[in-house]
Amino acid sequence: MNPHTDIRLSLPSKGRMAQAATDLLAACGLDIRKTHPRQYAASIPTLPGLTVLFQRPGDIVVSVRDGSVDLGITGMDVVAERRGNNGAVLVLHDALGFGHCHLALAVPEEWDTVQAMSDLAARARTLARPLRVATKFPHITADFLARHDIPSTLIPAEGTLEVAPAIGYADLIADLVSSGQTLRDNRLRPLDDGIIIRSQASLIANQAALETRPEVLTIARHLLEFIEAHQRADNHAAIFANVRGESPQAVAQRMTTQQTLAGLQGPTISPIIAQDSNPNWHAIHIIVRRDQLFQAVAELRAIGGSGVVVTPVTYIFEKEPTRYRAMMDAIEVGKGTSK
Repeated sequence: MNPHTDIRLSLPSKGRMAQAATDLLAACGLDIRKTHPRQYAASIPTLPGLTVLFQRPGDIVVSVRDGSVDLGITGMDVVAERRGNNGAVLVLHDALGFGHCHLALAVPEEWDTVQAMSDLAARARTLARPLRVATKFPHITADFLARHDIPSTLIPAEGTLEVAPAIGYADLIADLVSSGQTLRDNRLRPLDDGIIIRSQASLIANQAALETRPEVLTIARHLLEFIEAHQRADNHAAIFANVRGESPQAVAQRMTTQQTLAGLQGPTISPIIAQDSNPNWHAIHIIVRRDQLFQAVAELRAIGGSGVVVTPVTYIFEKEPTRYRAMMDAIEVGKGTSK
């Protein structure tokens, strides 16, 4: 492990994933501050002692693996390809909600009889030689083909892969697919069951750093807490309203007759200190899914609700994030095997 005293978090340096990672952290209250737009290091004022670095997605995995960086955000595709077999890279969160794509095998359109992996195996038998597969992901592609008993020769490649079958450089390719339009433009077709890995942005960490440096563990927990709380809240809204009723229990009973007014664990109902002569006003507060918002407002009106106020929800914190517990369990296992 490369020694360093600061805590380091690497983010993608360019492209859509770079902006999405910055936006996610900002939405979690973790704004990144750069002193110069071209600078490859920055800080997060709310996390003192943390240095933010900017690297290519594949380099992030390597840096976390060798310990020169403690934490990173990058795609699961490059994590699977470059994490190595020594257990140094621990995946803390594999679904950050952006960078969606999948790594898939694609064959020339003229291979009409090849629709699935079993057909690809038959094609290899017909050719009586290993299939040549061009890819930027040789390790996980080779593992996938071996699991399907398909003899292959992996051809590591950089740049555009789609032209490889057309110029005879390879028989087929394994490449990242988003919409599939680039494959169609180059007369290639993905196999029905040829998806090697489904990928999106993930948060990773150097396991040794988590085990030996309490300050890294603290930052990792902070990131997990705020990312998970933000993701829980992202599709929800808070509703406040006034409802007449003889008691909080009476108001609650009317709310339970509706489909969407239960909230996460039940409504919060409080008496209002009324300014008029009618003391039977109550304030209610519930959290609802955004796709149920219109229905919830309509149901509140149906039971006499008024003064309905809707606000976004920034965070919903649970007792303990599931992924934080998974991280701590993995650390305990790692400490046990290192003894």
